[in-house]
Amino acid sequence: MTPQSSAAKPSSPTAFPRRVRQRYTRSVPPFSRQQRLLLALLPPAASLLIRLLGSTLRYRNITEAGTIPGDLLPRPAIFVFWHRSLLACAHRFRGQGIAILISPSFDGELIARTVERLGFQAVRGSSSRDGVSGLRKLERAYRSGLLCAITADGPRGPSMVAKPGATQLAALVGAASIGVFHARPTRAWILHSWDRFLIPKPFSEVLLTWPTHSTPDLPCLQATLEHAVTMADTT
Repeated sequence: MTPQSSAAKPSSPTAFPRRVRQRYTRSVPPFSRQQRLLLALLPPAASLLIRLLGSTLRYRNITEAGTIPGDLLPRPAIFVFWHRSLLACAHRFRGQGIAILISPSFDGELIARTVERLGFQAVRGSSSRDGVSGLRKLERAYRSGLLCAITADGPRGPSMVAKPGATQLAALVGAASIGVFHARPTRAWILHSWDRFLIPKPFSEVLLTWPTHSTPDLPCLQATLEHAVTMADTT
């Protein structure tokens, strides 16, 4: 199928009631005094920096024939992407009330509080450790009508190797397919982290590739994620 390209337009923010959000997003482990201080200071600063950097970026959708960008589809839905693309995605899909699975660790809590300031619904849990609890919370988010996002190789890899969390969630909610996308900045700093995390350089373009949806089985999901990367690399 022939990829189609279009400029990406941010969707309008989605309101989400606090009383519903707390049913599945509040599960925070205890932290030390130093950690609590960092949690109070870093997320406001990080979310501001993401907004400032994001305001300089340009986004372009590249879709296979018959595929619609995920944030424009009716909800609920399940989408997956690679962990290394998280920063660009945090800005591009801000303010839409998307539920995203975040590890219940200190690093995860820093991310959770940052993306909550950007209008996401952070679901504390994991597709590996404490996986059942995390997936049950995502199931409730899905049944509440949200778009649910999972980093396929998170929270700690191996890099670009899909884990079964998304396929397990699809089985729980009876979803017939899983959406896949990849976000690749044309110019970026690459960190020496387990996932080779991407930080887009100011005023760069971010390519968002949307292949045909995957069936809810792990081999197909892995292949579709790899195809999304190939779509970006060959554009």
